[in-house]
Amino acid sequence: MTARGGAPEGLTVGSVTIPADALTWRFSRSSGPGGQHVNTSDTRVSLSLDVAACTSLGHTRRQRALERLGGRLVDGVLTVTVQTTRSQARNRVEARERMAVLLAEATAPPARERRATRPSRRARQRRVDAKRQRSAIKRSRSRPPMD
Repeated sequence: MTARGGAPEGLTVGSVTIPADALTWRFSRSSGPGGQHVNTSDTRVSLSLDVAACTSLGHTRRQRALERLGGRLVDGVLTVTVQTTRSQARNRVEARERMAVLLAEATAPPARERRATRPSRRARQRRVDAKRQRSAIKRSRSRPPMD
């Protein structure tokens, strides 16, 4: 894809922009519907990024991505393949979006550790009161006992 000025665009992941020359595009024939058109056009798009060698991510983000995407990487390279539409242009846009989402999730900082807390005495009392009230409502719906 090219920007308005005609120069290729990079990929923006959060606050980091990966330069266009770090991305590798491959095009091939797509399977599925499309009639004779499918036999002649390269609409399937594969977008690859060498995560292990990508210096624009920075050391910390690169290490996180390598850890979290370990099962998806082949020799440190992340590849996203899209063939959902018959249009190469739309598949290119979707491949860029999928790559950006994958990298954003993989490079996000870890979630803060949960600090264990206990319900307050008042909260426990409200819970027990609500259970008693619900029990009373259900008891009142039952048949009266036979004498």
